[in-house]
Amino acid sequence: MVSVAAAVVAVVMKSAKEHIHLYVVEKAKSILVNTGHSISEITYDLGFDYPQNFSKLFKTKMGLSPSEYGKWN
Repeated sequence: MVSVAAAVVAVVMKSAKEHIHLYVVEKAKSILVNTGHSISEITYDLGFDYPQNFSKLFKTKMGLSPSEYGKWN
């Protein structure tokens, strides 16, 4: 079992950029699962200029591309 202190350290040690990336990926996951929006629509809704940049971030964090994630969830 993970101690509360270890959990707090894990959260605190992340940079602001990392927290933002995690928030964006969580938001994207929700949109992918709960709407019929295309990857391009999601990309622009989340503030990305290029779908490739969004897809690269998503795959880095999730291990799956956004389209793969959408198919499996």
